[in-house]
Order: sequence, then structure tokens, then C-alpha cells
Amino acid sequence: MNAFKLEFHPGAGGGGLAARLRRDVAGDVLFDRASRGRYATDASIYQIDPIGVVVPKTEEDALRAMQIAVEAGVPMLARGAGSSQCGQTVGHALVIDHSKYLTQIVEFNAADATVTVQPGVVLDQLNAFLRPHGLWFPVDVSTSAQATIGGMAGNNSCGSRSIRYGNMVHNVLAVDAVLPSGAQYRFGPSEDVPTGPVGYRELIDMDMRAVVTRLRTQHPAARIVLLGHSLGGHVAALYASVHPEEIAALTFVASGTPYYKAWRAGARFALLCSTPPRAG
Repeated sequence: MNAFKLEFHPGAGGGGLAARLRRDVAGDVLFDRASRGRYATDASIYQIDPIGVVVPKTEEDALRAMQIAVEAGVPMLARGAGSSQCGQTVGHALVIDHSKYLTQIVEFNAADATVTVQPGVVLDQLNAFLRPHGLWFPVDVSTSAQATIGGMAGNNSCGSRSIRYGNMVHNVLAVDAVLPSGAQYRFGPSEDVPTGPVGYRELIDMDMRAVVTRLRTQHPAARIVLLGHSLGGHVAALYASVHPEEIAALTFVASGTPYYKAWRAGARFALLCSTPPRAG
């Protein structure tokens, strides 16, 4: 996990947002009308002008942009390629675009068939790196030449072979994330929860218990099935493993939890030890 430490002070932001970002963040800070117009769209039918756009050069810059947004009371929206078709990357928020600079393959272990990447790595880029090792990442979306791994994780992307190989949620081993509070956690295997930081354990226990309690209160006669994906779903699955007495209520992973507000610094993925079958 990145060693850069944050101390967030919500509401303490002073001065113009664009001016603060340009002063404190290396990278592109885009608040002009033309740039905001470009980022107002993605591959969907939706169009919403963002407040502004930051294209950070480093993870530290992305975290500083997040810190400034939190202190200014401005919502944030992470963006990769913008290839999603349901409007996930448009909104009236400060857009943080990972696709230009945060494109590093951080760690690769051929023996364990795992790889850790920054969120802006493109799927075709990753598979080109893996091919000489006889490995590939099996979530083969049709926009593989554009889609970033971070965006795929956020959307729980699947692809034409998902019935056999699963979606992103089935192939993500861990996610390094930073919460709006400034807390940094690795959301990993459930067996690591009991030995994790206190705040991490409380996050999983208290927040997910609140989700289950609210659903039971609103729908007392219904069997609770929490559908969804990605980081929120991963947290729900961790909660179920720590609290087996709730397993009947958590029959699948949950979305719509507060964890989508987290910024993903990187993620560790499982790979397959064979080249993908040819179409046709």
C-alpha cells in the first residue's frame, strides 16, 4: 500500500478549487469549458458536465486531489477509459482520470499467477505483458483496447467467457483503497480480517451490519439477497465470512455501499495459466 499519508479536514478547503489543485497536484488540471465538455460524456447516452478534471501523474497526486476535494466538500468520480455504457464515468463531480499516467504494472508473480497493477492499465496492455509468460487475464471485454483495469473492477466487467471464467469480482484477489476519511486499507482475503487494522475490522463489521439491519427493518418478511459487485461486494463477502450467522442473509455480494466512495490505488488479480481459446 502507498506510504503517502493523508490527514483530511472536511470543510476546511479555502480558495478556488482549480487554483488549489494547480498549486498542489502535478498533472493536468482541466476546468475549461471544452475539457469539461469532453469529460461530460462516455460511451453511454448520458451527458453531465463535471465540476472539473484532474489527470494525476502519480498516486500521491491522486490522493492529494482527493484530499482537496474532501476538504472543499466536492464529490469525486474516478474515470478510466470512459467505455462504460451506463453512465458510470459521468457526473457533476471532480473527475479523476487514471488512464493517462497511472498505467504501471506494479508487481508480477509468474509462479503464483498474480499481478498487481495501477488503475489505468489497459486490458490489452496487461495481456500483452502476460502473453510471453503463458498467462492471460480472462475477463475479456469487447473494449479491451481501451478499457482500464480500474474501471473494469469498478463496473464488475465480465466479457464473452464470463460463464466459464467469472466476472471481475471472481478474479480480484485484493484492492488497495483510500477512504474519504484518509484511511488506507487493503481489502483482501477474509482470513486476513481478524488480524487487520482496527478501523478495517470496524468498517466491515459495523457498516455491513448496518446494511443488513436496515434491509431487515424495511423488508422483515423477505429473504435478503444483496446483489452487486466490486469493492462493496467484496466487503460484504468478507463480512459474511467473519459472521457466519448472517450467511443466509448475505447470499450474494452487495453493491451500493459506502465503499464506492473509496479511491482504488491498485489491485491484485488472479491469472490463468493458458492462452485464451480462439473465437470461432
